[in-house]
Amino acid sequence: MGLGGHGVGLKAHSVRPGGLGELGAEQGSSERLLTRTVERYGVWLRSAVVCLCGALGLVLAEGSEVPLATALLVPALLACGVRLYSLRRPLPPALLWPLDAAVVLLTGLSQPVLGGEDANVLVEAVVGISLIAFQFEWATRPVAGAALTVWGVAACALGDLLASPGHGIDVIPLVRMLIQVGLSRAGYLIVRARARAADRSAANRAALRREAEIAAVRRATEREYLATLHDTASATLLMVSQGDGRDWSWLPPRARKDLEALSAMPGFETGSVDLAALLRCVPEGEGQARVQLKTFVDGPLTIPSGPGLAIFNGVREAVTNVARHAGVREAELRAWTEGDVTVVELSDVGRGFDPESVPARRRGISGSVIGRMHAVGGTASVTSRPGTGTRVQWRWQDRAQASGTGDDGTQAADAPSPPRVQAQHLAVVRLIRGQLLHGAQQVALLICLVWQFTISLRRLVVHQDVYHHAWAQTAAFVCLAAVAAAGGAYLLRGRKIPPRVRAGSLTAVLTASAVCAFTLPPQQSTGPADWAFGVVGWHALFLLADLRVRVYAVFLGAHIALNATAVVLSGMPTAAEAAVLGISTIGSCGLQFSVGVLMTHLQHGTAPAAGSAAAREEELRTRERLHEHLQSDHKERYRALTATTVPLLVGLGHGALSPHDEEVRRRCGVEAARMRRLFAEGDAVADPLLNELRACVEVAEHQGVKVSLAVRGRPGEAPVAVRRQLIDPVAVTLGRTRSTARVTVVWTPRSVRVSVVGVDCADSRTPGETDHPPPGETDHPHDRATGSYVSVVRTVRGESVWAEASWSRSAAPGVDVS
Repeated sequence: MGLGGHGVGLKAHSVRPGGLGELGAEQGSSERLLTRTVERYGVWLRSAVVCLCGALGLVLAEGSEVPLATALLVPALLACGVRLYSLRRPLPPALLWPLDAAVVLLTGLSQPVLGGEDANVLVEAVVGISLIAFQFEWATRPVAGAALTVWGVAACALGDLLASPGHGIDVIPLVRMLIQVGLSRAGYLIVRARARAADRSAANRAALRREAEIAAVRRATEREYLATLHDTASATLLMVSQGDGRDWSWLPPRARKDLEALSAMPGFETGSVDLAALLRCVPEGEGQARVQLKTFVDGPLTIPSGPGLAIFNGVREAVTNVARHAGVREAELRAWTEGDVTVVELSDVGRGFDPESVPARRRGISGSVIGRMHAVGGTASVTSRPGTGTRVQWRWQDRAQASGTGDDGTQAADAPSPPRVQAQHLAVVRLIRGQLLHGAQQVALLICLVWQFTISLRRLVVHQDVYHHAWAQTAAFVCLAAVAAAGGAYLLRGRKIPPRVRAGSLTAVLTASAVCAFTLPPQQSTGPADWAFGVVGWHALFLLADLRVRVYAVFLGAHIALNATAVVLSGMPTAAEAAVLGISTIGSCGLQFSVGVLMTHLQHGTAPAAGSAAAREEELRTRERLHEHLQSDHKERYRALTATTVPLLVGLGHGALSPHDEEVRRRCGVEAARMRRLFAEGDAVADPLLNELRACVEVAEHQGVKVSLAVRGRPGEAPVAVRRQLIDPVAVTLGRTRSTARVTVVWTPRSVRVSVVGVDCADSRTPGETDHPPPGETDHPHDRATGSYVSVVRTVRGESVWAEASWSRSAAPGVDVS
């Protein structure tokens, strides 16, 4: 009998019947799906062998033994039926294990009932393949599989002893069974290791992509947060600090709305919105700041809420800019669609401006309009010239319709994925497929070498006198060994077998099969002297593992045809002899073909399914992590605002603080300067410290303060946390200065000092200014996260205030500022 059951053993925990246990939390999708595939393979393999060999056994039986043989076959068929049923509806292992043990015991003890050498071949084939199948069916419970193996071997030994009481036990078939089971278990462990390696590699790649995606969304959310802060609290506090107007009736409701905007998560909500309805609700302002909007919107315009809210907030900021800068009180708002593109346009006939001349520190256009749309995958443009009015246009393309994604972000079943997602999925599938293929080839090579140099070598040596030309049989043995060695060299180096090498090796293997078939006595075909019939198929499987199973089927057909031709040329076999040949063929070539089917299914069925499952799991992980980060970021931002900005808005919104109070206006100026410095943090400039200082200076200049700024030394680098602490005393002092101020930055190779002198400066500090960190800061003057120490010195002389903040690299050993 040829080697049976050395399939590609694949293991993972499963909830399927057969005692495979529960899914382990640490399992990846490859291992989990491979478990199901292998378990089903084991059940179907055993069922097919029992049915085919049972039918051939009835042919072997004499007329008087047919009823008895049928009585033995029926329980085995019923047990296989129960096993197949358990694949659909799980049954408890306490029922399945005794059932498997009973079938093996019944089959092993049937030898004395059936009698004869042919019955021994039948029993050995059925029990041997059953024991191999148990290694897959009970893969995650090796103790159960090992117990069934011992039980089956003992049943065969007892049946052999009862069938031939005077001859003792034939040890050779029992050793062959143990070798088969050992190879099956080893093969299973090898491929399971490759599956786990694929899961680990896929998980590592997915983790890198997940962190990159989360970082990108967090950056986009940060931009939206800064844009919201600019449009709400920053603008409100800046207007209060400048004392614009005497009618403050608009202030309390606006301050309360600002609080609501700051406490809400930025506009990355799920679902859809009607953009037409949103645009009809754009606030036009109050009193003298009111802008009359002429709205022409073709609705409804249903788009995802992220882009919808980005357009709405951008239009709101643009309307505010019209009220402040255009010099007119009318504007026209239009919205329409161009295919899958949604277009919104706001235009006025005001004084206009040159967009190129707007300072980079001004955030109304770059952050609230253009930056918002870029964050959600859209575009925004501003067209204007002095004296010709201004036109702002927002465009967003609904790529979800082209990619088949629903409004809720789910992928339609019959729609293709976006190219980037498809590429990632294909990369994961290729990774899993490559690992499984490598493991399958390792298993096939292991079976080739172990079986050839144990069972086959013994047969070749013992039966030298049986062969017509012993040297030809020996040459064929050496040829197969050389093929395995050559293929193994490519496998160990991680390279594919070249087509020419593969074709030459297959020719050599088929030639060895023909030589062995025609130099062997016909009556010995598939018998004890036939060492090649059961091992040739494994060599071919190793060479053809990466191809479709039909190619392997053609080779096995040619291999079987050669051996059948050699038998027929010496005379037609009897029905009983043909049945024995059929049983041996099922036990070797049939099993090898089933393993080839399994390999093909793993590569072209299980691998894509595992890749899809991994993608779904990774999407869930990404959503969970993203939700956690966004919630944490939002809480941290709002916590920072509660120290300074929120108290001011609460007081202004509920009348506890009056905009007529000069002290209140100074506090608002300080917070506006802090926010402007925060907006400037993200600018890509050569000297971030100077850029952020200029943002604070600009706020003071809007309040009528004359500020001179000087920089000495060669600018260096300082961490963000350090820059916040260096600039905050400047922002506070400038916010309280009435007339003039001088800001100086001094760089040395090891330190930086930022000082400010405010003339005619109100020094009645209130809690919330210097006793609290600026927006975004967490700890002052020592940032524990970076180990940054900033020393602050403040001196008051009459109405002049001098403040200096300094930072030295030696004082912050944990900070890399190079």
